[in-house]
Amino acid sequence: MLRVFAQAFRTPDLRQKLLFTLGIIAIFRVGSVLPTPGVDVPAVRTCVDLAGNEGIYGMLNLFSGGAMLQLAVFALGIIPYITASIILQLLTVVIPRIEALRKEGASGQAQITQYTRYLTIGLALLQATTIVTLARRGQFFPNCPEEVLQDDSLTTAAIMIIVMTAGTGLVMWLGELITDRGVGNGMSLLIFTQIVASVPGLFWGIQTSRGWGIFGLVIAVALIVVALIVFVEQAQRRIPVQYAKRMVGRRMYGGSATYIPLKINQAGVIPVIFASSLLYIPLLAAQFNQTSGWALWIQDNFTRGDHPAYIAAYFLLIVGFAFFYVSITFNPKDISDNMKRYGGFVPGIRAGRATEEYLAYVLNRITSAGAIYLALVALLPLLAFNVLNPADGGQSFNNMFGGTSILIMVGVGLQTVQQIESQLQQRNYEGFLR
Repeated sequence: MLRVFAQAFRTPDLRQKLLFTLGIIAIFRVGSVLPTPGVDVPAVRTCVDLAGNEGIYGMLNLFSGGAMLQLAVFALGIIPYITASIILQLLTVVIPRIEALRKEGASGQAQITQYTRYLTIGLALLQATTIVTLARRGQFFPNCPEEVLQDDSLTTAAIMIIVMTAGTGLVMWLGELITDRGVGNGMSLLIFTQIVASVPGLFWGIQTSRGWGIFGLVIAVALIVVALIVFVEQAQRRIPVQYAKRMVGRRMYGGSATYIPLKINQAGVIPVIFASSLLYIPLLAAQFNQTSGWALWIQDNFTRGDHPAYIAAYFLLIVGFAFFYVSITFNPKDISDNMKRYGGFVPGIRAGRATEEYLAYVLNRITSAGAIYLALVALLPLLAFNVLNPADGGQSFNNMFGGTSILIMVGVGLQTVQQIESQLQQRNYEGFLR
């Protein structure tokens, strides 16, 4: 990988893209530590130290790069955009208009992107209002006696909401700039940056609190999990496809052989992100009313990651969303119809309905393995680190090496390196004669 980056920096236009991407990431990190107007910075730091990395605070601190707990300008980060993208993808099944736009090509995709932007701003406004309301009531850090806002007036709250919402819009624009003029997927790189920014501090916290022995054991477990993820993420099932020869005018077309690549983890990290979001929604709701019976039940059963109810709900949600997401992103009927239209067929399988049933059968088997893999990657580190730190159910270690964070880091890293390699091959193509 280091060799690939060295070659990339020796290529002028690719070096310009990499430097542009790094510059955008630097701007993003500055906005992640810049406090929102009206925030009492020393009080927020005191409350963050008291909250630590346990439970929901560890997850919020991880996915926002520390920006959300610090009530920074980019406190919401890329989370509203991810949520909006997931909602638009789910709505393609419900709303025929969106499904028709998805099939129109570039123009339809541009319209869906515009809808995603509008929904992102709406979600950012809603989330910013929730955060500011909790901060005004003193419920954002329930166990902290400090006042995190300089004053609780409506003017200050309105300014904070506007700034956080505008920060989300700016983050969305920065991500699109990386996609258009930089290297890699901008949104993925930004959330990758947020997660990686929290890793050094968590590493140092493990070393200072548990010593070098536990620190080395954590590194070993993390490397094993990374190796497993890389192996499975690169694995795929290739379904052979043969195209029959056909005459068009006086020319012969077809007769080629190719394959349909089906990844073992066809859904990617989306099911884990969505399952985590749904599990933390009740915790956020419980912050508004901490004395009611349902809020106490949620705090008792879903705060600690080693609770059987939390593990069972997390496992079932990941598996369910994996099947659901694959079903809306890969349609065997459309693939079968396209193959039949261009004279393609799977050897030994009749074209048409038989091919559709075969693709659905293979896809269900692969999705079963991929869904169980996602659930195990998300849960096994939590159970393993529970042995290392039983006081908090292993939650503080799992936030760094849990399924969502490590899947995003490894997945985005692999995609970025592959894109750099593809661009290098385009510029350094070696012919048959050297």
